[in-house]
Amino acid sequence: MTYADVIVDITAKALDRPFQYLIPEHLENEVEEGTIVEAPFGNGNRKITGYVMSLSHSAKIDPEKIKPILRVVTSLSDEEKRLTALAVWIRDRYGSTMAAAMRTVLPARKKTAARQKRIVVLAVPEESARRELDTMRRKHQTARVRLMEALVEEKRLPYEICAEKLHITSAVVSALVRKGLVTVERTRVYRNPAMPGEAALRDTVLNEEQQQAVDTVCRGWVNGPSGRFLIHGVTGSGKTEVYIELIARAAAMGRQAIVLIPEIALTYQTLMRFYHRFGGRVSVIHSKMSAGEKQDQFDRARQGDLDVMIGPRSALFTPFPNLGIIVIDEEHEESYRSEQSPRYQAREVAFQRAKLENACVVLGSATPSLESYHAAMTGGITLIRLTKRAMDAQLPDVKIVDMRGELPAGNGSILSEELLGRMEETLRRKEQIMLFLNRRGYAGFITCTSCGHVVKCPHCDVSLTLHKGGRLLCHYCGYETVMPKSCPECESPFLRTFQTGTEQVEQEISMRFPDARIVRMDKDTTSGKDGQLKVLSPFASHEADIMVGTQMIVKGHDFPDVTLVGILMADMSLNIPNYRAAERTFQLLTQAAGRAGRAGRAGTVLIQTCQPSHYAVQCASQQDYEAFYSQEISYRDMAGYPPCGSLVAVHMGCADQEHLSLAAGYVRQFLIKILGKAPVRILGPAPEPVAKIADVWRQVLYLKGGSPALLRAARNRLERYIELNDGFASVEITFDATI
Repeated sequence: MTYADVIVDITAKALDRPFQYLIPEHLENEVEEGTIVEAPFGNGNRKITGYVMSLSHSAKIDPEKIKPILRVVTSLSDEEKRLTALAVWIRDRYGSTMAAAMRTVLPARKKTAARQKRIVVLAVPEESARRELDTMRRKHQTARVRLMEALVEEKRLPYEICAEKLHITSAVVSALVRKGLVTVERTRVYRNPAMPGEAALRDTVLNEEQQQAVDTVCRGWVNGPSGRFLIHGVTGSGKTEVYIELIARAAAMGRQAIVLIPEIALTYQTLMRFYHRFGGRVSVIHSKMSAGEKQDQFDRARQGDLDVMIGPRSALFTPFPNLGIIVIDEEHEESYRSEQSPRYQAREVAFQRAKLENACVVLGSATPSLESYHAAMTGGITLIRLTKRAMDAQLPDVKIVDMRGELPAGNGSILSEELLGRMEETLRRKEQIMLFLNRRGYAGFITCTSCGHVVKCPHCDVSLTLHKGGRLLCHYCGYETVMPKSCPECESPFLRTFQTGTEQVEQEISMRFPDARIVRMDKDTTSGKDGQLKVLSPFASHEADIMVGTQMIVKGHDFPDVTLVGILMADMSLNIPNYRAAERTFQLLTQAAGRAGRAGRAGTVLIQTCQPSHYAVQCASQQDYEAFYSQEISYRDMAGYPPCGSLVAVHMGCADQEHLSLAAGYVRQFLIKILGKAPVRILGPAPEPVAKIADVWRQVLYLKGGSPALLRAARNRLERYIELNDGFASVEITFDATI
């Protein structure tokens, strides 16, 4: 007898272990490690899919109690078997269930209907077809006559032509098929992301610094194929051209490439650079594609029809047969951290996949994460610097505007007098302006000036945001209501809006510059499949003068006519309750400033802030990453935060607030018991920054200090404790080691 250890596809901690099944004799040649099978599960023997993890010839329990596998759903290819090994690593590293890890690395296994192209083909000689035509004419079968006349001339016709041009129904085609006069051929058609027009192929021309970067990676690639590199280049230094040349070298060796780009930077402009070099051998996935489109792209990659896959973090699991290089552009971006179980960090997973595939990883950023730069400083990653902008463009002139003096001077606007003056000059020169505000909506929140009540979402512990038309919207769960006429608490009519959003900025600009053409780019205006393109196209073609937007306008865009960038409320992100606040602020400001002066024209950036002396603001204004890193890493070292210390978060959620508090208390007591005198601090439990979302209360507990191995061991013991106690059944608990 042969048995299989199967992980069932159920995301439940109690079931996160292999179950043994008998392999029937007729399936013995089909079932192997990595095969996806269907098997009976539970007392009701309901059919469930699972992943075969290993095979054996000995039963772990009474053989009479072992159920047989019902059928093989699919066998995994060699590349998918390597992805299965990656899932095992993800489960161990991040503390998810194996089923959740498998669903993460094999996303293309979703059932979607394959798209087919149908061709109607004449199945008889022309002479026979003409005799049949005469018979049809006598019987006045006009639809059949139209189709047969066309097939006598063309022999083969696409089904759509028959239906749309000849107005032939499927019943007519079926009738002729039954008579043996025609056949219908079906071929698989792969859905492809729409790229307008054919891309003219062109080579990449590198400057001296870029060529040195390529040579450095290639030398390291030869010496150690699974090498790790960090390209630290100033904004506009041409990192994309370096990526393209490296990928071309990989493709010449018959190997494939994955390029990770933050979702908000997946612009038509960026993608066309790759299309111009690789043509139809490049594809893209993103969140607004249908499941069928994504399935087709993974199938094309599996069959060897692609050399390059571009996309956000999910593209990391593209099943390439011979992966050679993984590029992570803007590697510092928070979007590379998954917020759902498994809470993985794409950079770490890329390193592990490269190790399994014998590939190399290239990170790139003008503002690297402290983790990556620290690794480069300590020898874990090879550092490559690009210090000059491409085509000898100059970095913009950056000035800090202290907003604390605006209100006393009589200016209550979010736009400083200096920014307004610069905007007027820029518009007069027929040049373009970008205004960056990291906030969406018309106003931050609504409060009563009589009693201080803030209008909040009834399902989440957050304030509602005011949008045009008097809509109040929750940006977490989507709850929507109308703006109240009076305070829900004390019925006072004195309600006031606080803080500013992109809509309000757009409205103020249109009043001050009525002749200016304005576009707004945020999550509201870019919804839909081609939402970003509809906003970016008029700005790129200079049909708009001013672009107002959230952080999505500062990622990956290159507009040669933009000479003025205004950063509004620059210090807003300094006040978030997170030890990365200064790092995120520096990154945002530096990236935003990098949008100006990218085509030889002098660029100007105004950073408006109420904290002008903060080191994150000062270093961003000077585009001085090294100075910022030196200051920030010293604070991290003193406080024991990553990358100088270890940190793991235990996130807990429950619809019953009291039960959640009780469960969180038990978690803390268990950790105190098992850690003993280990050098680990237990912080919390405490409410999350947003304490309730969609009627689920949330708490978090942190383990800080000690070695990563010690924290993983503590997490594993906590997982087993939770599995064995029914009191945690209604509490959702996830672990985050990427914070």
